[in-house]
Amino acid sequence: MSPYCAFDIEIANPLPDGIEDWKSARPLGITCAATCLEGQQPRVWFGKNPDGSPSERMTRREAAEMVDFLKQTAATHTLLTWNGLGFDFDILAEESGRLQDCRSLAWNHVDMMFHVFCLKGFAIGLDKAAKGMGLPGKTEGMHGDLAPRYWKEGKRDLVLQYVAQDVRTTLDLALAVDGLRKLRWITAAGGSRDMPIPRWLTAREAVNLPEPDMSWQKNPWKRSKFTGWLQEEQLTLF
Repeated sequence: MSPYCAFDIEIANPLPDGIEDWKSARPLGITCAATCLEGQQPRVWFGKNPDGSPSERMTRREAAEMVDFLKQTAATHTLLTWNGLGFDFDILAEESGRLQDCRSLAWNHVDMMFHVFCLKGFAIGLDKAAKGMGLPGKTEGMHGDLAPRYWKEGKRDLVLQYVAQDVRTTLDLALAVDGLRKLRWITAAGGSRDMPIPRWLTAREAVNLPEPDMSWQKNPWKRSKFTGWLQEEQLTLF
């Protein structure tokens, strides 16, 4: 597999408390994003005011410029996310107006969380996976739900540091699993479990894996939860 490029976005509008389907709250907007090419430091992306300072959210043109970068990078690198299939690329398609490009990028990139979900039938958080692999994990005291609020409060440097750490963690996790050929994560009970991962699969490959036994779950998720927007005839673009 070619060298990795990790990718992550942060949304502009906070999700309402107790919401079960974030899509009912869209458009969410994008405040900032980060990419990290293997062997390099993270690069942060954000909308810019006339003076160059971070703006309230990225414009359609600015989001489209990020799509162009990802398309160009995908020619030499394997794009990498944690839950990018069902979230980041869906939102990027909406905000950039580049639906077909984002669909292609989404199908052909490695979403590690989706790969794990297709194997196990449940999702794992990035921080739990990183800590299980002995990595520092996400920024201490920060999580995605806080990012939109902090951005609105003017704590934009903190959010930029947070998204940069997320892509660094995503990249480091992929490389750690490649080295051990297995993923170890911290369970909700505080223990650890592991599973073999001979190699990471693209979303297009992972979606064709045999369905695991999910009979023990009361309301198991379906793969369409993540892939539905890729198969719809059209997506409303705001």
